[in-house]
Amino acid sequence: MADYNFREVEQKWQSYWESSKQFEAKVDATKPKFYSLDMFPYPSGAGLHVGHPLGYIASDIVTRFKRLKGFNVLHPMGYDSFGLPAEQYAIQTGQHPAITTEENIRRYTAQLKRIGFAFDWSKEVRTSAPNYYRWTQWIFMQLFDSYYDLQADKALPIKSLTETFEQAGNTTVQAVCDDDTETFSAAEWAAYSERRKQEILLKYRLTFLAETTVNWCPALGTVLSNDEVKDGFSERGGHPVERKKMMQWSMRITSYADRLLRDLETVDWPEPVKEMQRNWIGKSTGAEMVFQVEGHPLQIKVFTTRIDTIYGVTYLALAPEHEYVELLTTDTERETVEAYVETAKNRSERDRMSDVKTISGAFTGSYAINPFNGERIQIWIADYVLAGYGTGAVMAVPAHDERDYNFARHFNLEIRQVIEGSMEEGSFPGKGGTIMNSDFLNGLEMQAAMNKAIAFLEEKKIGKGKIQYRMRDAIFTRQRYWGEPLPVYFKDGLPYLIDEKDLPLVLPEVDKFLPTEDGAPPLGRAKNWTYQVQGQEYPLELSTMPGWAGSSWYFFRYMDPANEREFVGRQAEKYWGSVDLYIGGAEHATGHLLYSRFWTKFLYDLGYVSIEEPFRKMINQGMIQGRSNFVFRKKGTNTFVSAGLRHEYDTVPMHVDVNIVYNDQLDLEAFKQWRPDLADASFILEDGKYLCTAEVEKMSKSKYNVVNPDDVIERYGADTLRLYEMFLGPLEQFKPWNTNGIDGVYKFLRKLWKLYFDTNGQLAVTEESPSKEESKALHKAIKKVEEDIDRYSFNTSVSTFMICVNELSALKCNKRAILEPLLVILSPYAPHIAEELWQQLGHETSIIHATYPEAKEEFLTEDTHEYPVSINGKMRAKITLPLDLSKEEIEKQALANDALQKWLDGKSPKKIIVVPGKIVNIVV
Repeated sequence: MADYNFREVEQKWQSYWESSKQFEAKVDATKPKFYSLDMFPYPSGAGLHVGHPLGYIASDIVTRFKRLKGFNVLHPMGYDSFGLPAEQYAIQTGQHPAITTEENIRRYTAQLKRIGFAFDWSKEVRTSAPNYYRWTQWIFMQLFDSYYDLQADKALPIKSLTETFEQAGNTTVQAVCDDDTETFSAAEWAAYSERRKQEILLKYRLTFLAETTVNWCPALGTVLSNDEVKDGFSERGGHPVERKKMMQWSMRITSYADRLLRDLETVDWPEPVKEMQRNWIGKSTGAEMVFQVEGHPLQIKVFTTRIDTIYGVTYLALAPEHEYVELLTTDTERETVEAYVETAKNRSERDRMSDVKTISGAFTGSYAINPFNGERIQIWIADYVLAGYGTGAVMAVPAHDERDYNFARHFNLEIRQVIEGSMEEGSFPGKGGTIMNSDFLNGLEMQAAMNKAIAFLEEKKIGKGKIQYRMRDAIFTRQRYWGEPLPVYFKDGLPYLIDEKDLPLVLPEVDKFLPTEDGAPPLGRAKNWTYQVQGQEYPLELSTMPGWAGSSWYFFRYMDPANEREFVGRQAEKYWGSVDLYIGGAEHATGHLLYSRFWTKFLYDLGYVSIEEPFRKMINQGMIQGRSNFVFRKKGTNTFVSAGLRHEYDTVPMHVDVNIVYNDQLDLEAFKQWRPDLADASFILEDGKYLCTAEVEKMSKSKYNVVNPDDVIERYGADTLRLYEMFLGPLEQFKPWNTNGIDGVYKFLRKLWKLYFDTNGQLAVTEESPSKEESKALHKAIKKVEEDIDRYSFNTSVSTFMICVNELSALKCNKRAILEPLLVILSPYAPHIAEELWQQLGHETSIIHATYPEAKEEFLTEDTHEYPVSINGKMRAKITLPLDLSKEEIEKQALANDALQKWLDGKSPKKIIVVPGKIVNIVV
């Protein structure tokens, strides 16, 4: 083969890999396993841009390397294919989301295959496929039929709970349940109706129905998560979002809060991700107590981590959604309160938590009584208090809490500083002087004061010590069509599971993908959406599961995707175990990753899996940013001025498609064809060229800076794309895409190719023994590349390959003993060219079956040194000498050097300073 034809080579090897099923993974107990996983994509209509494959390339390099090191590798790919965009497109066009999703998956798969990934496509899963979501529904059913036992510290079958109720009631049960769960005896349980028993069990089940305050988007016709709302509007489409109470399915992820927090110490994850999870879980140790409302039978429950500051409380603050707001608002304050609540309730909790500048609130007109000193305290409403965290009410101590302080200052409320114990630290300047703690807490350090205050609460039966978590139970339903149907029917208004033999409960056909005229979810449009039990028809649940349902367990299904009896076979799960390397975006730190950990721990509790943590090691890849290009239009004309001349004219900048700009030079004909209004464009050039300026921005269609990997592959090849994406910089960092540097990588591959062929295009690899210099160049590369992959430093490996090939080219190396191992270490990065040259060298099996070469120390030890030689402090020459020479021999060699003799000009040195292995300095 005379020249490197990347199109022919890459198509050949991609076809070979697919037809020969080279990357299919099977359980093999004779080999160590390595499970590599990428966060699977949502297949959007836009397809991939060059930023998407970054993490996939990195994981592909690691998996190919692990194969060379003797590991049995599982590296699957699939699609998170239930998504809101497909549904919105269906609403706009009437086309079924399954059709557009299938088209998008086909395009994504073709693009991924063109990049040459070593994915095991036989393991592909799609969350929207009935044979997949059958098991998502099955896991939901297990959650419904389980509760969390606090003594065992794990989930147990609900059946064991009912057995306890039958024998002893719930007086001795220690389990996670609703706060309003009543106590009852075995006799009372036996006397309850079937309906009452089911209502009680619903208070214990790990997935349950409850009225919950949610983010409701009328335009989208669905509930949105906090992450999908920004400043009161949906992130997708920018539609208004309101907070309202709705009956929703939820999951008691809070049952696992302590384990989720504790087990973060067992995984190798980026510390910022761990910290985000810690903050999201938000474990707080403190006290829960009640304040009696003055002249009213109501009591307001609060949670505080600093009960020792009780004497500094100057007001109570309730969340706008608090159930007592209407009851506590007096007639004189009603108009103000109602107007405030209407505004505040539609701000998402995420916005309210992050907004520390906007201060708003309203006085209810009512007062509470401080049980420690009998003092009257105003009751306010404030949107910095969240209904879903704690009790939805806080006791405000402005002198010792920043948000309380800012609120009190804004509304001119009293601020008292508690000075006893350890309270001076972290205080805010107060108005109204300072107060001493009551004699009750005087002189006690913080913890002692807290313990005494909690004892007082428990003695008076107005509170208790408590551990609180910021994390709330996860809302599990969406009022959409395109999602997993919940396997639930309703009898007398209560939920029951369908029979397991009737799984999957498949999405029905509907005439439109919109809510019904009376506001029911789209499934309300389905005909006969009912479930039959003993000849009786019952209505099925109309909401579907959220997007995170299918992605919370997909890593298990990859292990055994064709299994029709179990969601994963025991042998496969025990062998593959936890994911060894998980690569994906940091944006999933508090959503997908928490839910996946929760479901894994639940399945572990019930004995279905052998691991408690799904992802052993995780890396967050950085974003590849766009490199936008700009042209400059002369105002009022269709004339465009080259960048260097733009200041000589009155011009305005305009984004231009980066795909028609090469090394900042605009393709003029392509520019005219880009848009109809540019067909008659004229240009003012500099040196016969039109040059553009550039700026780094996020990749976006509106900025015309999206680069399609298909275009790069067509022009340079997949191996060039793979190497270049790694070469851009460290995997975890953000970096701009810049096509200006891609030519260098492309030329490197052509230079590599030429090492193996003579000028006539004939294979010119010999069996001669390599020189020491050739062996040194190779073994340095072997060692460096292995070290780089072990520490996920892929960009430095690309530099190593370039240096090695340059050294071998300079040495005119054509030895098999050097060029064959070189292909092996290069193959994870540039697999197509490596496979082709491997075959050219006479191998009949794929290079993936080779063994990674060992770096030999004998070639890594330096035995010579290049000495810089200075005369009177100025470096005049470099000479290479053996490291074992004595100082006298080094002096002799230096003085005999022809280049140095010229600079000495016959003079005798006054002094010669030799530092062996470093420098020679001659003074004349």
